[in-house]
Amino acid sequence: MSNEKTAIKTTYFSIFGNTALAVIKGLAGILGNSYALIADAIESTTDIFSSLLVLFGLKYAERPADENHPYGHGKIEPLITFIVVAFLVTSATIIAYESIENIQTSHEIPEKWTLLVLGAIIVWKEISYRIVMEKGKETNSTSLQADAWHHRSDAITSVTAFVGISIAIYFGKGFETADDWAALLASGFILYNSYKIFRPALGEIMDEHLYDDLIAEIREKAVEVPGVLGTEKCFIRKSGMKHHVDLHAIVNGDISVKEGHEIAHKLKDYLRSEIPNLGHVLIHVEPHKY
Repeated sequence: MSNEKTAIKTTYFSIFGNTALAVIKGLAGILGNSYALIADAIESTTDIFSSLLVLFGLKYAERPADENHPYGHGKIEPLITFIVVAFLVTSATIIAYESIENIQTSHEIPEKWTLLVLGAIIVWKEISYRIVMEKGKETNSTSLQADAWHHRSDAITSVTAFVGISIAIYFGKGFETADDWAALLASGFILYNSYKIFRPALGEIMDEHLYDDLIAEIREKAVEVPGVLGTEKCFIRKSGMKHHVDLHAIVNGDISVKEGHEIAHKLKDYLRSEIPNLGHVLIHVEPHKY
């Protein structure tokens, strides 16, 4: 299965999981008198929409290169990530506002059974995070990794809700707002995770130098090609799940232009066969300086 198909399949997993959890959390929060659970349900609801956006981005990025987009449509991935971050920030803001409102209002202590619901949710969301993050790294998809962080932030908000509800239940009267303080704390975690998601996507858009390990691998593989004596400049930019490479290869300065051209083609083909996820590979031939 291609990286694109794997990423899309994983996104469907996120959508169905978040839909089920949003319903479970919302009902448990309303019936169990827990705003922390309701806040969790709000985040899961935004997660559904953000996962749908990720799905759209992945499907759009699958489009082949054309006259107007010679490097393909992969740059939509970080753009979708920015929108996903906007969803996270919006949900964090809503949760923080509602938490502050509820802290100032007296209300009932949450039901004990809500802890059981939260415990199951925490385990499931951490499992979901690990599954989606593994697939995000496997497919080299930044938007899928951003989607994974939605699962992790959801697990974190559920942990804070669990602590808050536990305090409210076991300390009793006077600690009813612990549940709301937990939701407020969770909003801070969501904002922090938003930045962690946003920063690499920004680097991708700006073609920031982030690929030292890949450059080292390219240099190592390049000298395995007959006729390549070494490498000089190597620039990498990422677009979707592909890395596009500009590489200066050093060859014998006494060979013909035709021979140098053939070596460049062999080097390009070899790199693309040996290193997954390489897109366009542009080879500039440099004569060896004796």
